[in-house]
Amino acid sequence: MIFLVLIASVLIAGVTVYQYREQSKDYHENRMERKEEQIRQSIDLAIQKTTYPVTTENLDLIFKNEIYEIAVVQNMNFNIYSLDGELIKSSRPKFANDSISMCLDAEVLNKLEISPNKHYVRENALAGDKYKASFSYIADQKFKPIGILNLPYFEDNSFNDYELKEFLFRLSGVYLLMLLMAIAFAFFISKYITRSLETISTMMGKTNLSKQNKKIYIDNPGEEIEKLIAAYNGMIDELGQSAVKLARSEREQAWREMAKQVAHEIKNPLTPMRLTVQSFERKFDPSDPQIHEKLKEYSNTLIQQIDTMSSIASAFSNFAEMPAQQNETLNVVKIVKLAIDIFNEDYIHFIADEEEIIAKLDRTQLIRVVTNLVKNAIQAVPDVASPRVLVSVASEGDMVKISVADNGHGIEKDNEEKIFEPKFTTKTSGMGLGLGMVKNIVETYKGTINFTSHLGKGTVFCVKFPKENT
Repeated sequence: MIFLVLIASVLIAGVTVYQYREQSKDYHENRMERKEEQIRQSIDLAIQKTTYPVTTENLDLIFKNEIYEIAVVQNMNFNIYSLDGELIKSSRPKFANDSISMCLDAEVLNKLEISPNKHYVRENALAGDKYKASFSYIADQKFKPIGILNLPYFEDNSFNDYELKEFLFRLSGVYLLMLLMAIAFAFFISKYITRSLETISTMMGKTNLSKQNKKIYIDNPGEEIEKLIAAYNGMIDELGQSAVKLARSEREQAWREMAKQVAHEIKNPLTPMRLTVQSFERKFDPSDPQIHEKLKEYSNTLIQQIDTMSSIASAFSNFAEMPAQQNETLNVVKIVKLAIDIFNEDYIHFIADEEEIIAKLDRTQLIRVVTNLVKNAIQAVPDVASPRVLVSVASEGDMVKISVADNGHGIEKDNEEKIFEPKFTTKTSGMGLGLGMVKNIVETYKGTINFTSHLGKGTVFCVKFPKENT
C-alpha cells in the first residue's frame, strides 16, 4: 500500500512536469507564429504604401522608420537581411547591434531555400540562454523574394516554472498526507491480521528441547490459523518424544567421546616413553662418566609421562574432565626444552630469545601442548628430502609465544577451517583429537592459537600465553 502511494506520487509528479513542459512548448510555438504573422502583415502594408521601388536595394529606405514603429506596435524586435544573408536593417538599438549576426551562415540560407513553405526555425544560444530564430522570405507585390525576415524569439518560462513549483508543492503536501494515512492504515491492518500469528510466533520462540513445551489454544481462530495451530501442537508432541530419544543418544555419545579422548590422552605419553627407552637403550654406556646424570634425566622424563597418565586415569575414574589445572609459576623455556628432548629426530631444533620467561601454567598440560604440536610437525615431513622442525620460545609484549614450524606439505585450504574440530584428521591413523585438545587447553589459560600454512612450503603453529606479572 505504501509502495503504491509512493509510485503514484512519483508518476503523477512526472506526468505533471511533462504536461507543463508540453503546454509551455505549444504556447511559445503558437505565440511565435502569431507574432511572425502580425509582423509580416505590417511589413506587407509598409511595402504597399512605400513610394520607393520595391527592391532589395531599397529595403533600407522602405523600412528606415517603419521598422521601429512595427517593433513598438508588435512589442518584438526583428531583423531584415538581403537574399545573400547580409544584414540590412534591425529594429534593435545601435548599441545592441553587436549581438546581432551581420551575416547569415550558409546553413540558414540553404535550409530556407529547400524548405517547402520557405520557412525555417533554428534554436540558438546567447549568453547561456536558448532562443529560437525564425527565417522567412519578404516578397514584393508580385510575390518575388526581395529579402529575409529574421524574428528572434526568447521564451520566458519564469511564470510557468513558478506555477509548476507551486503545483508540485501542493501536490507533495497532499501525497505526504496520503502516505501518512497509508502507513497508519497498513499498520492497523497488519496488526489485525497478524495478532494470531504473533501468539504462535511467541510460543515457537519459547520452544526448548530441555523443558516441557506448552501447546497453543486460541478461541475462534481462522481456518488457516487453526491448521497452523494443529500442526504446531502435533510438532510439540513429536518433539517431546524426540527429546527423550535425543537425551539417551547424547548420553551414549558423551561416553563414547570421553572414551576416545581418554584413549588419545593416554596414547600421547606412551609414545615419548617408548622413544625415551629406545634412546636410553641405544646410547647406554656404563663407562660414560656422565652416566648417572643421563640416567637421572631419562628417569625424570619417564616419571613425568607416568604422572601424566596417572592424572588422566584419576580424572576418568572420578568422571571429571581432563586433568584438573595445577597452576604453578614455571620457566616456559625450560619446560618446552624438556618436552622436545624426548624426541630423537635430529632435524628438530630449539631456539629461545631468553633463558627465562615466567608464566603461570600447568606443567603437564604445557608439555602436552608442545608434544602434540611437535608430533604433528614430525608427521608432516616424512616425504621431505631435508626435513626440519623448529621450536621457538619468545616474549611478545605481555605474552609468551611458542612457535612450532615445519617444512612439510602444508594444509589444504579446504581443511584450514576444520583443523581444530574434534575428530577431524587428514591422517590415516588417529582420531583427530590432538589439535582440538590443544586449543581447549590454550583457551583455558586465556591464550590463543593460530597457524599459517603454504602448500608445499610448510606450516607454522603459534601459541600465546599471558606471562606472569612480576
